[in-house]
Amino acid sequence: MSVIRNILGSNLVPCCQAPATGFYRDGYCVASEEDPGLHTVCAVVSKEFLEYTKKRGNDLSTPNERFGFPGLKPGDRWCLCAARWFEAYQAGVAPPVVLEATDEATLDIVDKEILLEYAYKPEE
Repeated sequence: MSVIRNILGSNLVPCCQAPATGFYRDGYCVASEEDPGLHTVCAVVSKEFLEYTKKRGNDLSTPNERFGFPGLKPGDRWCLCAARWFEAYQAGVAPPVVLEATDEATLDIVDKEILLEYAYKPEE
């Protein structure tokens, strides 16, 4: 397996294991030919983003037992589709991004400068 790079050019790190995220539910926001949605943005979801994406037809806050999905709450990390993150950015509700856990393939959809502006900064 080749090394997967993040948008900063270093090795991709996991986004989140609880809940398990990523197209393969392995914790990584990695690009794959099997994933047409390009779930490559590791975001720290906000209340505003969760409300926005629900209105757009993708409810990430409601649990779905059938798929073992616990539902997200503000502050959870999740691999978002690059296009949906960019759409939320254009709407003014984009959540912060964990740059080290965001696949470089995201740069095909979103400019690096925009992602850098939204870099997640944990509370000190």
